[in-house]
Amino acid sequence: MVSNTEVRSARPGGPPPRYRKRQVLAWASWDWGSAAFNAVMTTFVFTVYLTSESFGGEDHASSVLGYGIALAGVAVAVLAPVMGQRSDAGGRRRLWLGINTALVCLVTALCFFVFPRPEFLLLGVALIALGNVFSEFAGVNYNAMLSQISTPATVGRVSGFGWGMGYVGGVAALALVLAGFINPDVGWFGVTSEDALNIRAVALFAAVWLAVFALPVLFAVPEVPRQERAASLGFLASYGLLFRRVKAIYKTSPHTIWFLLASAVFRDGLAAVFTFGGIIAGGTFGWSLSEVIVFAIVGNVVAAVGAVAGGFFDDRAGPKKVIVFSLVGLLVSGGVIALFGAGEQSLFGLQWSGDTTFWIFGLLLCLFVGPAQSASRAFLARLAPAGEEAELFGLYATTGRAVSFLAPTMFAVFITIFGAQRYGILGILLVLLAGLLVLLPVQAPGKAPRAVVPEV
Repeated sequence: MVSNTEVRSARPGGPPPRYRKRQVLAWASWDWGSAAFNAVMTTFVFTVYLTSESFGGEDHASSVLGYGIALAGVAVAVLAPVMGQRSDAGGRRRLWLGINTALVCLVTALCFFVFPRPEFLLLGVALIALGNVFSEFAGVNYNAMLSQISTPATVGRVSGFGWGMGYVGGVAALALVLAGFINPDVGWFGVTSEDALNIRAVALFAAVWLAVFALPVLFAVPEVPRQERAASLGFLASYGLLFRRVKAIYKTSPHTIWFLLASAVFRDGLAAVFTFGGIIAGGTFGWSLSEVIVFAIVGNVVAAVGAVAGGFFDDRAGPKKVIVFSLVGLLVSGGVIALFGAGEQSLFGLQWSGDTTFWIFGLLLCLFVGPAQSASRAFLARLAPAGEEAELFGLYATTGRAVSFLAPTMFAVFITIFGAQRYGILGILLVLLAGLLVLLPVQAPGKAPRAVVPEV
């Protein structure tokens, strides 16, 4: 077993320890596995099924799903910071990563019992919402491991590699789902489309996929040391410690707090792009589930390229420039989709269909999401003082989930106001714009002082 002291002993520019490559691969394997929940369940397959006519109509079901995910975000905002703090203080970061991943697998498998009838809508939304909660809890511990397996000189590339693995994992999972369950009249294990059995079986496939690929990180990356004083705090007392630390961080590095706030807003918009992207393709543009999955496969390849390229530029130009460029690209691409919609277009003598609009600008959305996500994680890793990374990533999750209701709520509200699913895009773009405006005054790592996190 490798100690944290050994991991932190590497210096920027020096050769990484031999064991770290193995750890990076094992760590990124969790991202690969989590694509089964992120891409298959919450973006391109199960939520598209859940917002179909079988559950009361796309507008109604989309609105209910939006509010359900918003409630999940509120739950994470209240619980995630202390859950992350206590797992680190008790030396149980890896343990709780495993437990929460197992819970995601469980609720994903239970989606098998969501039959295509309106009375099962609330069950499906509740399971997806719970999956989001447990996935975020797992993500707190997973992101905190970034500092254990990278150096300051490679954190951007490692973060980008992790996101890239997640997207490629999504491609692999979606391709298998399409070939084994969606396209054939009789799929694997004799599954047919009767009573949506093929879609419900996808939930079981996704649960197994995540379980298998989440295992390597639990064996390859060492546990963190136990912090005796912090570990002895009660659950409610942990909130008091959290508030004291936030106050101290603001005094020593206010730009860290402003980045946490800015990233909370734009990360919520980034998550919504993928959460509701497949739903918009199916509802607004009238695509079949097979067409949505084909787009998802191509989109994930594009997103993986964007994430890896973003990590490369992150280590050279800095994460803030990567994030700003990506957010501007997202606003332009999403704005075109919202403006043109699914109708036929003619501009400067060129004519194209709504499908062409979504293919071009939807793929551009995918291209810009990856770098923004990866660079945001690397930005905070560069601000964190050695040995205190997990505390800041706990705050990263806290601030993220404190506003995680924004994009789903704005998506649902704009649908409610205008009476059509298409206008939910505008709500997501508004959230991305707000995050960009808060980010612009924030100093980049290297210019901003590092945060100081006080002891208990």
